[in-house]
Amino acid sequence: MPADAPDPATSPRATDRPGDESPFALGLLLRRAHWRAAAVMGEALRPLGIELRHFAVLIVLVNQGPTMQRDLAMATGTDKAGVMRVVDDLERKGLAVRKAVPGDRRARAVEITPKGLELYDAAHAAAEPSAASLVGELKPGETELLTNLLTRFAHPPENRA
Repeated sequence: MPADAPDPATSPRATDRPGDESPFALGLLLRRAHWRAAAVMGEALRPLGIELRHFAVLIVLVNQGPTMQRDLAMATGTDKAGVMRVVDDLERKGLAVRKAVPGDRRARAVEITPKGLELYDAAHAAAEPSAASLVGELKPGETELLTNLLTRFAHPPENRA
């Protein structure tokens, strides 16, 4: 074994449990937190007839306006085929439309509809109790601290616009 290689008998191994001290611990904890948040927020969206993947696209459309599908894929961390399926769903539900892009006969931009905007607003109202339950075990001020830390972690200074 090379001299700089960690000793497998003493180096921490990833366990995905509280107290894990492996180099993977933070990533595993963030993954578990994401799963929990996604499950809770997905349940909040279910009565509205959409899933988180649909809502992720609606967020981009509200924030950026009409957006090309390839840009939606990048903004949501989804592949092009996945975004196409989501946009198909949103169109079928009357929540978004594809429109021609001036100057490019083949390109289509996706745009949120008034019905989509109503659902977007309703989703925020529906998610309030679920969001509160996610942080219910935190002490006063810890929700803001967690939000601040995760924001800094997810958006390091070199990536901020």
